[in-house]
Amino acid sequence: MIHRMLVGLGNPGREYEGHRHNAGFMMVDQAAAAWGCAMGAQGKFKAILGKVVREDICWLLVKPQTFMNASGEAVQRIAAYFKVLVEDQLVVYDDLDLPLGAIRMKPGGSSGGHNGIKSIESLLGTSQFPRLRLGIGREAGDRQATVRYVLSDFSGKERERFCRSLQRALDQVEEWQRSSFEKAMSLYNGRILEDDSA
Repeated sequence: MIHRMLVGLGNPGREYEGHRHNAGFMMVDQAAAAWGCAMGAQGKFKAILGKVVREDICWLLVKPQTFMNASGEAVQRIAAYFKVLVEDQLVVYDDLDLPLGAIRMKPGGSSGGHNGIKSIESLLGTSQFPRLRLGIGREAGDRQATVRYVLSDFSGKERERFCRSLQRALDQVEEWQRSSFEKAMSLYNGRILEDDSA
């Protein structure tokens, strides 16, 4: 059976739950709820992990518990244990350079300065793993202002828009399962408009 990983990046702990930087965790929670996948802490993997079979694919839903900057530790351990190919490890994370509501799936690329992605690249020894970026927008300001922004909650309207993008991202992952990575990219990459209620 094919194993695929859906890895959401974030920081563990209640104080970080709703933060923009935890967009990846929110995506995994969305998938777990939709797919009926129970999640549980797995100390040996340094992650909260769920496992669900959908048709002929066994999905591993992963929320690393190492804090963002060491996310690669959990990804490397789980991928090695379950023998998941690099091209089947989809990493989902927040992106300041995409507008709020936008999603973008790619088969590889650079870290864009994201510390969680840097950690995974370092421990896997490659940047050629698929990733799904969730746009959180950006506020003008210096580096400290940016840190405060990513470690803050969405406002009410922002959260509503972001939740629509999570559903669209889940639809994109399911399209990958149904058809191909290329078709999933072509159908879903892009921005959700404010008046888009889909």
